[in-house]
Order: sequence, then C-alpha cells, then structure tokens
Amino acid sequence: MSDFNNGYARPLPQSADMSVDAGLRAFMLGVYNKLAIGLVVAGALAYVTGNVPAVQQLLFARMDDGRIGLTMLGMIVQFSPLVMLFGSMFFMKNPSAKGVNMLYWAVVATIGAGLGVLFLRYTNGSLASTFFVTAAAFAGLSLVGYTTKKDLTGMGTFLIMGVIGLVIASIVNIFMQSGVMYLIISGAGVLIFSGLIAYDTQRLKMTYYALGGDKNAMGVATGFGALSLFINFINLFQFLLAFMGSRE
Repeated sequence: MSDFNNGYARPLPQSADMSVDAGLRAFMLGVYNKLAIGLVVAGALAYVTGNVPAVQQLLFARMDDGRIGLTMLGMIVQFSPLVMLFGSMFFMKNPSAKGVNMLYWAVVATIGAGLGVLFLRYTNGSLASTFFVTAAAFAGLSLVGYTTKKDLTGMGTFLIMGVIGLVIASIVNIFMQSGVMYLIISGAGVLIFSGLIAYDTQRLKMTYYALGGDKNAMGVATGFGALSLFINFINLFQFLLAFMGSRE
C-alpha cells in the first residue's frame, strides 16, 4: 500500500549519489510538514473518538466477553482508508495536486478516527511512550533512506511483498486467534515497515530529480509521499504497541 506511484514518478536515475540542493530540501520539507500535520490531526481525532463518550459509542462497543468491538459506523470508518487507497489506484490515473491532497486528508481523518480504539485497549502512558519511540525510529530510518548511497529498490519490492503476506497472515489470525502468531506478525510488521520508511524516503528523493521541476507533478509527489510515510508511521506504531503497549 505504500508504493503510490500512480503515474507521478518517472523512471528513476540509477544512482542515489546526487548532490543535495535547496530544491530537494524544500521538497522533502514539504513532505515532512504535511506528514507532521497529518499525525497531529489523526492523534486529535483518535483522542476524541476514544475519550468522548458520545462519539466513542458511535464507533466502538464493548462485547460480552470484555473485548472492544466495532459498531456498523465503526466498521465503515475502519475500512474506509483501504477502500479509498485501492480506489485511487483505479480512479486517479492522472492525479492533480488538489485531488491527492483531498485523498491524503480523507485517509488521515478516517485512520485517525479509527485509532480511537487504542485508547480503550492501552494505557495513555504506553500510547505516549510508544509514539515517541516510533517518532525516534522514524527519524533515524528516514535519515538512512535520505543519506544512503545504496539503491534500495530491490529491498522495496521485497518489503511490499512482505506487506501482502502480513495482510494475509492477519486475516488468517482473525479466525485462529493465536497469541503466538500475533506476536510473530507484529515482529515482522516492525521490520517490514521500518524498511519501508527508509525505502520510501529514498524513493521520494529520486522522484524529485526525475520530475525535473514540474510544479504540478511536485505537488502530486508531495501528497503521495506524505501519504506513504504516514501509513508507514501508523503501521509501525501499531505493531510496536504489541511489544510496548500496556493493556487497560
């Protein structure tokens, strides 16, 4: 889900050993600013849906066995990001910067609202500590992707295949309800999305040079880049919670 080319990227240069200029810095800063604002918006929405009773009851319900389930509206919110992301692959063949921005904020809002369930499952302290660990890991991994001279394209293809495997394993475990398998999936998820952060950062850097200053394409790339990194960040955060989160 993180490889949103959608026609905005051209064939990439073979070498990552390029001089860093002001244009590249401005481009990457635009991506990171949009990502940061997106995380703030998602966090605020998660807090509201997880802590305001009137809103919480619209999305989440406590089952007879004590588990937290989803209402019908909660299911719609939970699966809307996937629908929008897959839909964009078919309906955004020639995306505009405005269209990509709308997609980005719609995905941020629905993912954020769905994350409110985490406040019902984990303590606030463990959520905060895991978020800061995720942020530190993200910064380090993105720096690696930005500065490394090694071409990560081959690794990216492997990691995307790993994401597909994670999705299949997670669906299987919904029926198996295996705690051991859950930990294995979470561990694999941490490794896969850590790699994707570095890979997507390098891909964005290469895309900047490949676009040759096309302003509309730059706007599209900024939106898709922020979306890729946002999804990577959220997934890494949730998989780390399996190891760092303290249950309510």
